[in-house]
Formats: sequence, C-alpha cells, structure tokens
Amino acid sequence: MHAAGFIQDLALVMLVAGVMTLLFHRFKQPVVLGYILAGVILGPNTPPFGLIHDTGTINILADLGIVFLLFALGLEFSLKKLAGVGLTALLASLAEIAVMMWIGFQVATFFEWGTMNAIFLGAMLSVSSTTIIIKVLNDLGLKRESFAELIFGILIIEDILAIGMIALLSSIAMTGGEIATYAVVKTLGKLSLFMVVSLVLGILIVPRLLAYVDKFRSDEILLTTVLALCFGFCLIVIKLDYSVALGAFVIGAIIAESRQIFKIERIIAPIRDMFSAVFFVAIGLLFDPSVLIRYAGPILLITIVVVLGKFIACGGATFIAGHSAKTSVQVGMGLSQIGEFSFIIAALGQTLHVTGEFLYPIAVAVAAVTSLLTPYLIQWTGPFMRITSKFMPGKIVYVSQMYTTWLQHIQPSGDNALRAKIIRRIVIQVLINLTLVTAIFLGSSYFLPNLVVMLERLWVPPILASVLAWCASVILSLPCLLAAYGKLKALSMILAETGVSPMLAGRYTESVRRLISELIPLITIIVFLLFIIGLSSTLLPTLGQLLLMLASFALFGWLLRDRFRKLHASMQVALIETMKEKKEENLLEKENESS
Repeated sequence: MHAAGFIQDLALVMLVAGVMTLLFHRFKQPVVLGYILAGVILGPNTPPFGLIHDTGTINILADLGIVFLLFALGLEFSLKKLAGVGLTALLASLAEIAVMMWIGFQVATFFEWGTMNAIFLGAMLSVSSTTIIIKVLNDLGLKRESFAELIFGILIIEDILAIGMIALLSSIAMTGGEIATYAVVKTLGKLSLFMVVSLVLGILIVPRLLAYVDKFRSDEILLTTVLALCFGFCLIVIKLDYSVALGAFVIGAIIAESRQIFKIERIIAPIRDMFSAVFFVAIGLLFDPSVLIRYAGPILLITIVVVLGKFIACGGATFIAGHSAKTSVQVGMGLSQIGEFSFIIAALGQTLHVTGEFLYPIAVAVAAVTSLLTPYLIQWTGPFMRITSKFMPGKIVYVSQMYTTWLQHIQPSGDNALRAKIIRRIVIQVLINLTLVTAIFLGSSYFLPNLVVMLERLWVPPILASVLAWCASVILSLPCLLAAYGKLKALSMILAETGVSPMLAGRYTESVRRLISELIPLITIIVFLLFIIGLSSTLLPTLGQLLLMLASFALFGWLLRDRFRKLHASMQVALIETMKEKKEENLLEKENESS
C-alpha cells in the first residue's frame, strides 16, 4: 500500500511539473518557477485539498535533488575560467555577500523578527541564482558575452562561499545564534583545508580512474562509477560533520577536471533534471500562499532591496575592479535575484528549528519575483545607460572614464607581468604544499585514538602509537616540505635579483642580493620547524621527544631529499597533465561545436 501511495504521489508530481514546464517554456519564463508553482498546486496549503499523501518521501527525493543540483554546479566549475576573472569575481562576490548580509539583517531587525531570522535572511539574500542566470543568458543568446563570463566567475565564487556559509550557519544555529570570532575562523579554516586537500588529491586520482573506466566504452559503467564517487564522497563529508551539499559540489568540481566531463554531463543530465525538478516541487509544497497576503509588505520591501542592493554591490565592485560602466551595469542587473541556495539556506533554518515558518515562503516569493525580473533587467541595460547618461553630470562621466583608463595603464606588462605571474604561482604552490602538510598531521591526530586502541590489544604502550603516527605524518609530509622549501628558495633569488637594483645598492648590489637569497631560505627553515612543532603538539606529549624525532628525521630527509623531490615532481607533473588534457579536450569540443 505504501508503494502504491508513493507511486501515486510521484506520478502527480511529475505530471503537474511536466505541464508547468511546457507552459513556462512556451511563455519563455524560468522553468524553475514552473516547478515551484507545481508544488504550490499540489501542496497541502492550497485549497480545496492537498493532493500529496506522503510529503516525507517527496522530501527524501528532494534531498537527492539537492545532491544532484550541487553536483551539476560542481561539474560547471572551472579552475581555468575562475583564474581568468579571479580578482573581479572575488571582489564582487565579497561585496555582494557583505552588503546583502547587512541589508538582510537590517530588514529583519526592522520587522523585529529576531536574531536567528535576521542572520538567515541575510544569508538567503546574499547569493544569486546560478540556475536562473545561466538559463536566462542562454535564452537571450548572451552566454558568450564578456559580461556573462564575469557573471559566471562571480557565481562560481559565490557557490563556494555559499557552501561555507551553510556550514557556518549550522555552527551558529547549534550555539543558539552566538557568533564567536574564533569559531568562525576555525570553521572557515577547516573548510578551506578540506576543500584544498580534496581538490588536490581528487584531481590526482579521480580523472585517472574515470579514464580507466571509460576504456570499457559503456555509459552504464561510467554512470555507475560517477554516482558511486558522488554518494561515496558525500558520505565522507557527512561523517566529517559537513553539509552534503559541500560534498556534492566538491566531487563535481573534481570530476569536472576529467577528460570525460562532456560525456558525464550528458549521461547525468536526465537524472539531475528529474531530481532537481522534485527538489523545486518540494519547495512549492512547503509554500503557503496566504503568506503573500500576510507578509505582502516585507516581500515587496525585500524584493526592492535585493534588486537595488545587488545592482549597487555587484555593479560597483565590478567598476572598482576596472571594468567599463556598461559592463558593470550588465553584471549588476544580471545578478539581481536569489534562487536555489536561498531555498537551501531557508530549508536549513527550518530543519534546525531556528527560524520562523514565515521565512521560507517569503524566500520563495522573493525568488519568484526577482527571477521573473531578471531577463527584463538584463534587456533594460541599454535604455538604462542611455537615460542615465543624459542626466549624469559631465564631471562624473569624465572621472569614471579616467579611472577605468588609469587602472588599465597601471596593470603590469612585459617582464613585470611575467615576473608577477611567476611569483604568484610560487606562493600558491607553497600554500598548497603547507595545506597538505597540515591535513596530514590533522588526519593523524583524528585517527590516533583508534590506533591507540588497536595497539593496546597487542600490549603496545600508547606513547609508541603516538610516535608511529608522528613518524608516518613526517614521512608523508617530507616531499611537500622539501618542495615548498625549493620554491621559496627560488622565490628568494627572484626577489633578490629584481628587488635590489644597482641604482639602489651601488657597489654592494651583489652582497645584498646574496644576503637576501640566503636569508629567506634560513627563515624558511625556522618557520617550517616551528610549523611542524605546532602541528606535532597533538601527537607527541613532550618537547624532548619531539626535538629528538625532528633531529632524526631532518637527517633522514637530507639523505633522501632527491627521492622526495622526484616524488613530489611526479605528483606535480600529474596535476599539470590532468589540467592540460582537460584544456585540450575543451578546445576539441569547441571545434566540434563550430563545425
């Protein structure tokens, strides 16, 4: 009987969702809104009666929809694309989130909704809708425009920050709304550590696994493997007390670096579309139409502040980053809505029982209105620019043009640009290596209690388990530490050569350069030593034991330094080859599309 009821509910969901999809597609409106409207029609809050018997089962399917939705967003994640618009995307994303968090908090405070509702409302308003924007730009034929590339870069940064925001909101909810600086830094630090390590190790392993699976020339085997990776990684993330959305996004971003990405997107699309539809229908099921009447004022006010706030924050940040006024307006107009992450954050508040029941339908209503406005806002960019140019004072126009030109002129070029690129790459590589070292030691600390229990059965004292865990951590860390030391040594020579000119140091030029090139590696050794001592505090109980072990492993690392460097170099080559193969595959795909 239960199976028959589930089939009936699912049949109704897909039937009504299909009809709404046809209608909204016919009238060129975002299909996502059609799914939500289907949920409203089927929901228990819509008279004369609710058509769904078991909303719990539908909600379980909706959770799968979240997984596939975030997984699909991860598949669209591109490290190369992000690097192209990195600074502008980062600045605009941070400005948007900061401004909208503040505005959302102030609006909720104005209506006296309480602290937790204010925090969650600010978070809901701070992230734009990737799904709706991509759909709108594709329908308008603007997906290849330069401002669209900027928007996509901003959306990628936003998605990453939104994942962190979800984890942070869960932590805040558990503490009853208290925001401790230490807790925030700790949460964001652990999240960044987890994402960097997952991306590095994942890009080393997963693309090669998928390349092997693809040799069987079977979509079924490839699909099964991809789903196993997706849900297996999500399980690991849940065990680490992170959101399942984080796991789905990260594993999607890892798989996106494989050569089989286009085939994977093709075979995963029907499953993604089905469960994503159920997810948005489930949102509509929870929507209470009467809220539109009771909270008409707040909905109208929030809609206005979303459009204006995002336009000012995103457009202003884009202009400050050095882009033209027209591009900045297009970016601001295109990002003036909320969407799927707002629903996820609102659902999180309800699940944790820290927000009012009114907040969820308000989010849905605002998302619906702003999504409907999005295509019109983008199309109104030209008329808006013409109208404002007529009333804008000439001095302001002149100053803005001079500012954009000045920023373009101060950009490094030639040898300076190449040198800055090399220095930036070295710094990033050092940070990645130190992040991996941190992850190794923290992982050893995490598994140490289990190792102690296991060795105690063999009559081995706990101190020996700590020593073994520390030794394993140092051995695994040595390739990364030696590589980071080599990179910093190269950086010291670059800085000494470029930072000390004969005009500045005169006849002491070579001496000063030699001093800098030798001083930085020495400081590096001291910093690395303190770094290892700090990480080792959770494994070795006494300082004497630690210094003895460090001395022995320093000798060990010096004797085997060449082998460790070769091992790290092979890992780095593997990463570069993976990224190069992905780039070649993208170029081939574009050639096929053009032909």
